[in-house]
Amino acid sequence: MAAAEKKYRKKKLGSYPFVSVVFSISITLFVLGVFGYLMINATQITKTIRESVQLQVYLRKNVSESEMLRFNKTLSAKEYVLIKDGQPKVETISKEQAAEEYKQELGEDFVEFLGENPLRDVIILNIQSDYHHPDSLQKIKTEISKSTGVFEVDYQQNMVKQINDNLKVISATLLGFALILLLAALILINNTIKLALFSQRFLIRSMQLVGATSGFIQGPFLRRAVLYGFFSAIIASGVLYSIIIYLNNELPDLQALQSNQSLLILFASIIVLGMLVGFGSSYRAVNKYLKMSLDELY
Repeated sequence: MAAAEKKYRKKKLGSYPFVSVVFSISITLFVLGVFGYLMINATQITKTIRESVQLQVYLRKNVSESEMLRFNKTLSAKEYVLIKDGQPKVETISKEQAAEEYKQELGEDFVEFLGENPLRDVIILNIQSDYHHPDSLQKIKTEISKSTGVFEVDYQQNMVKQINDNLKVISATLLGFALILLLAALILINNTIKLALFSQRFLIRSMQLVGATSGFIQGPFLRRAVLYGFFSAIIASGVLYSIIIYLNNELPDLQALQSNQSLLILFASIIVLGMLVGFGSSYRAVNKYLKMSLDELY
């Protein structure tokens, strides 16, 4: 009796190996998740590198301290200025401060030697990464240069160009790897489900012979495939999250590169991808067996 029941369960419409399918899909989704996590960190590193570039605004020598503070406030309100920890990244360095720093570095008082302080008051600001296109930076430079009391605006144009060129190459390389990995993952999951459904091909034909519609036959397979994809995604996300927590504990600086919103989007994408790929692969496999002749099934 038990043997007969076991045999029946094996031939139940829509059933196929749970462990092997979920394991294969979980591994594939986990690898995709790891690569997605690396891309999130790479994006954040790119943003950090761009935001480290500073723009120096040198003021005319006749600018008073009150005018300098007012100009600082004006620049702080600009939309292109980087906001860090709720504060605009705008710093004012007076010529006296600059002279004192140079004095400590050189080990001698050059102001006393020259008889005057040749330095100028300067306002240093960091620009948001979205404005680091050469045209945008040049536009910002031109806008600030026209302001009253500004002597010169400068930034390291060669370094900005080099950063942008290198980041373009890195981004294109990562995108290429991502597409290849995604394609390989889709093929692997598709083949896994197709092999899992291979043992059901004659049951599918039997259902056709008794008059069952394609939708009726596909239904159990599709529902189970979506469920398997969901379970696989949860497992992959859980393992990935555990590894991220471990890395954050071992490397505290790594946590500064992460965004909770980006991680939530990553985990949600893994879950949606698992369900969609499970559904699509199962639909293709069942559809294939529905269209095969009896000779082809053998």
